[in-house]
Parts: sequence; structure tokens; C-alpha cells
Amino acid sequence: MSTEKESIYREIGIRKSVLDFGNQIEAGLKERFRAIDETAEYNQLKVIRAMQENRVSEACFQYASGYGYDDLGRDTLEKVYASVFHTEDALVRPQITCGTHALSLALAANLRPGDELLSPVGKPYDTLEEVIGIRPSNGSLAEYGITYSQVDLLPDGSFDYDNIKKAIHDKTKLITIQRSKGYQTRPSFSVSQIGELISFVKRIKPDVIVMVDNCYGEFVETIEPSDLGADLVVGSLIKNPGGGLAPIGGYIAGRKDLIENCSYRLTSPGLGKEVGASLGIMQSFYQGLFLAPTVTASALKGAIFAANIYEKLQFPVIPDGQEDRHDIIQAVTFGKPEGVIAFCKGIQAAAPVDSYVTPEPWAMPGYDSDVIMAAGAFVQGSSIELSADGPIKPPYAVYFQGGLTWPHAKLGILMSLEYLVRDGIVTL
Repeated sequence: MSTEKESIYREIGIRKSVLDFGNQIEAGLKERFRAIDETAEYNQLKVIRAMQENRVSEACFQYASGYGYDDLGRDTLEKVYASVFHTEDALVRPQITCGTHALSLALAANLRPGDELLSPVGKPYDTLEEVIGIRPSNGSLAEYGITYSQVDLLPDGSFDYDNIKKAIHDKTKLITIQRSKGYQTRPSFSVSQIGELISFVKRIKPDVIVMVDNCYGEFVETIEPSDLGADLVVGSLIKNPGGGLAPIGGYIAGRKDLIENCSYRLTSPGLGKEVGASLGIMQSFYQGLFLAPTVTASALKGAIFAANIYEKLQFPVIPDGQEDRHDIIQAVTFGKPEGVIAFCKGIQAAAPVDSYVTPEPWAMPGYDSDVIMAAGAFVQGSSIELSADGPIKPPYAVYFQGGLTWPHAKLGILMSLEYLVRDGIVTL
């Protein structure tokens, strides 16, 4: 490493022992990083081809207001997303405020009173508990007479096929599969694993709707769950597919009739996709999608780097340093709240925005415990940007994700280690 570069690391606050330790880990990851770049190249070509096939033009970036009738940029972007995900249709809107909103929208649009929702992968992400009614909340699916059932994973993190078969019955209308681990220390699922589960449930009940919560997984592999039978794939534009440029938004891609239902739920019965102006942010949506494959690759490199750093220091990590990756999230278990807090403080200190702010645990809406979040981001809450968060409850695990560039992801992990060393939690 050049003396000039090492000097900047020192000025930012990284001590030499932390930097040397990180460089030693990085040196052993060249082949892993090369494979990630190969996947990014494939996905980049896939996105460009979709844009070309759907005749994206400068006119797609123009401002549209009011009702948004004939919004060329919005309508073309939805065709691009359908092409990228190999689906019949897509709904991609700034009016979808976040990933939880996108999932809630897809569920409420396609379930009716008397139907049952089944999760065959255990408990869903915390913010969906109130959507479903696992924790009572105004407007939950439970209030509309929609029941919920779940089948927990086996101890090794695999699907419990025997009990999944028993759980599917005549009222089972929709099956939801969460690709990423959320605030759990289970493995994330590969697209091929999800495909096997989809085939299994479709053999039992061919007309069941299968929705995949695709958050944090887009462009990590060369295929998506929609390539292997998912009827709906759902995600947030301030995660992978927004490429760090989308300032808001979510997407739902899938079967045309199901997307139509979603559009009626988002706007109004009878109006559907015809309304909903893009308000001048289409260029960010298009350019973010264009950058998404390489941005996701940078985040993946950061996750692998983090896994190898903390595994070497004897902390439990999921996935481990050698496993294949199926999303951008890296879980590190510290076993005590001080470790989670120090890690997040380090991530915040490495941010380009609000680096001087100290994150503290607080009672965030939608969670059942205090949560600490570090995200000095250009887009508030964007978790494709360098960020880390975790609930302050056992097993006291932190969840790291993002990094629009590999150098920034590297700096964030080094700074997290620096703070753990400062607090005496880690000794090098």
C-alpha cells in the first residue's frame, strides 16, 4: 500500500494494526472478487439489453405531474423491469414508499377474507408482523379475516417439507418466501433453493400464488426467483435495484393479473396503473437500475470482506467467509449489546454524510425491541449504501450491508473494527 494512501487511512482514524489486518484478509479474496465481477458483467448486459429492447429514450426522463396519464418514462420503466425479471408485467412506482409497503401492497391486493397466507420459511421480517397481524395493528390482514400460518425451518436452516405439505390446504391462497435472513441468524436462500420450494408447493397446489420477498437479493446471482416459478417478486428501490440513485420507491414484478390487482390496490379500483405521475425522478430510477449490477457487486465484496475479518476474530458470522452468497447482508454475532453498538458507531464514522453523528438504539416503529441503525447515506435509510443495524436483544447480532463502491465498503468494515478495538471488545 502506498504511503500516501496509508496516511489518509490514518487521518480518517484507522490505526496501523487494523489496516494491516484488513489488507492481509483482502489479499486472500482476489478469486472471490473476480467471480463477483463476472456475475456483475452478466447482469449489466442483461439490464442494458432490457433497456434497449424497450426503447428507452431521453423522453423517458421528462417530468410528469397530475394524474400521470401516458407517463412514457413510468410505463417504459415497468416494461424494462418485466424484461429484467422475465415476468409478464411490473409495477415500479415512487408511490411505493419502501420494501414493507411493496410487500404489504402485494399481499393485500391478492388476498381476500377467508384466505390463508403461509410462510414456509419461518417468521417473516419484523416489520411484516404488524402487516400480517402477528402483532396486532390497525389495518392488518388479520383485521380483514385473512389468516396466517407458518412452518419453521429445520435446525440446519433447511425447509421442513413434511410439515409444509401438511400446512397447505384449500384456504391456502398465497405463499410468501423471504429470500434474505432479516433479523435472524439463519442462512439466506439461493435462487435454486427457492425454485425447489416453489416446485414442491406447486405440485401440492398448482393454483397457489407464490410471492418472494426479493429484498437484498437482486443481481447477486445471474437468475432471479421469477426465473424459477415465482408468481411475484417484490423489493425496494433504495436497496439493490435502485443502485444508490433512486430516492424512493419499490417494485413488484410478476404475473399480469396479479400486478393488475396490485395497481388497483395502490391507486384505486378502476384506475390501476393508468395514474401515478413520476414527478421527474425517472432518470434516477433508470440510471440506478443501470448501475445496480456493479453497485451490488461492491456490496457483495464488502460482505465477504466483513465475514472474513470477523470470522478470523472468532465471532460467529452468517454466511461464513467461504460460502456462496445469495444476498448482500452479513450477520455478525457479538453476544453482547456493546459489540453491536460499537460496530454501528464505526460504520457511521466511515460515512460521507453525517459521519460526526453517533447512532444510538431507539424504539423504531414496526419493531418489538430497540434497534440501532447506522447509515450516513445520500438517501435516508438506503441500505444499498454502507449501513448496519440490529435489534438490541439476544443473540446481539449486527447486520451489515451495502457500499456503493468497494473502497467505501472496505473503509466501513475497517472503521467498525477500529471502534471495537477502541472499546476493548477486540484485541489484535
